[in-house]
Amino acid sequence: MKSQSFYKQLGKDERYILTCCFFVFAVNGLYSMILGSMLPLISSEYQLSNVISGSLISAHQIGNLLASFIAGVLPIYIGRKNSVIFLCVFVIAGFLLMISTGNPLLLLLAFLFTGISRGSISNFNNSIVNEVSNSSAAAINFLHSVFAVGALLAPFLVIAGVNLMGSKGWKLAGIVIAVLAAVAMFLFSRAKLVDAKVQKKSKKMSYKFLKFIPFWINSGILFFYLCAEATINGWIVKYFVDSSIMTTEYAQVLASLLWAVILIGRLVVSAVGNKIPKKKILLVTSIGTTLFYMLLLSSRNTTVITLAIAGLGFSMAGIYPTTIANVGNTLKEYPMSLGMLLIIGGMGSILMPTITGALSDLFGIFAGMSAIVVAIFLMLVFVIINAFRGKSKA
Repeated sequence: MKSQSFYKQLGKDERYILTCCFFVFAVNGLYSMILGSMLPLISSEYQLSNVISGSLISAHQIGNLLASFIAGVLPIYIGRKNSVIFLCVFVIAGFLLMISTGNPLLLLLAFLFTGISRGSISNFNNSIVNEVSNSSAAAINFLHSVFAVGALLAPFLVIAGVNLMGSKGWKLAGIVIAVLAAVAMFLFSRAKLVDAKVQKKSKKMSYKFLKFIPFWINSGILFFYLCAEATINGWIVKYFVDSSIMTTEYAQVLASLLWAVILIGRLVVSAVGNKIPKKKILLVTSIGTTLFYMLLLSSRNTTVITLAIAGLGFSMAGIYPTTIANVGNTLKEYPMSLGMLLIIGGMGSILMPTITGALSDLFGIFAGMSAIVVAIFLMLVFVIINAFRGKSKA
């Protein structure tokens, strides 16, 4: 009960704002993770090539990257509450476009919209909850737990839609998300949210960090990790289905399992993170990611693949946050460094899904998924360089 004390200590208006944030973030988790489950059904419905399918995932990631800029600028002009409401419109527009047209350009726009909304709402929710709860760790952890619940339910929403409507059931799932986004807009419209005052800081915006070798090593780790993460999340269901390894339903359950294990892995890493050197954590998790992904590709046995998915998710879990922590000193000293690090990493999540799609069209989907091995191996190379480079200020 102690962890919930942050909620009891708040006034009625603040509680309502937090409830809105929790609901919106659950919806955010739902539509952020549902795209991978919907991709094979969308591709089949509209007869899309693998290049187009991969480009859709890349468009979502481009939107997610653009969100870091939009989230910083939009509230200055229209306020935070109006910004959240406005960005929920992008979710509705994105899913309604997916449902109503197979035009590749409009589908790319639809996936771009979902990415913009995903990243911006994530930024706003973290900021608002942190402010309203007076930086309560329990509140922030609960917020991300709610996101995880939405993410875990995503494949099951698609399964339920398919059971009700057959191959067009993904459209029902899209309509459900659009309705939930509309409910979120209504809830936020009633919130008494005061815009924070813009504080001008006299920090020198230096780019000296670009001369630091550790910054570039960790940028390399993040780039190739996000190459793998974005493509695995976006393509894994389609790979299992197109390769006739398993049913669409079981593949979607495995997509949910992957996310569940990533959540568990991050909790474990956060628990031991201060006891084990970050370089060792990165080395162990990167080796595990390499081995489990190769095991996944090398087998067509569902039991082996299920175990490989569990091992892969657990191994991947700590790489992103540990890499960010690994350059913690640089991020504190140079305000511009985090944005640059996220842009470099984000480019990996944009490029790799399209590359996988192109290779899949040319040589088959197994070849496309095998390309991820190259990204994971290059990530491991950077991790090894980081591990044996010796102590250095990062």
